[in-house]
Amino acid sequence: MKAATMKPNLRNQQRADVVIDIVIEKPDGCQLTCKTSNLSRTGVMVSCNQETASQLIPNLKTPAPGDWISVKARFSVPVVTTQSVSILATGNIVHLRRTAKDEFQLGIHFADFEGNGLDYVDRYVRELLANTCKPA
Repeated sequence: MKAATMKPNLRNQQRADVVIDIVIEKPDGCQLTCKTSNLSRTGVMVSCNQETASQLIPNLKTPAPGDWISVKARFSVPVVTTQSVSILATGNIVHLRRTAKDEFQLGIHFADFEGNGLDYVDRYVRELLANTCKPA
C-alpha cells in the first residue's frame, strides 16, 4: 500500500479531544499501550504513566528539534457507527509534559500513514469537532 505523506503544517490543525487506546511501537519493536488525549490530522497527544513515558523517552527529557524519537502509532477510528478501521501511522515524539505525579503527555507528530489512514483520521476529527460545536 502506498503511504500518504503529511505536509509539515503543525499549528493550523484543530485538535479534537478524544480518549481511545493507542499502541506506540518503538524502533526496537517494543509496543506500549497508552490513551489519546486529543487527535488532529497532523498528530496526537498521548497520556501515559511515568514508567511508559521513560520507556519511550530516555531520561524523560523532551526531544530537541531535529532529534525526535521515531515511533509507529496504531489506533482505531470509526468509519461508520458499527465499524472501525485500524490506522497505522509513522511519526516522531516531539513533545513531553508532566501533568501529574505519575502522568505524562507525549506529543506525536505524524509523518505518514499507511493506506487511507490520513483520510480516515481527517474525517473522524472533522466529525468530532462538528459534534462538539453544535448548539444545545
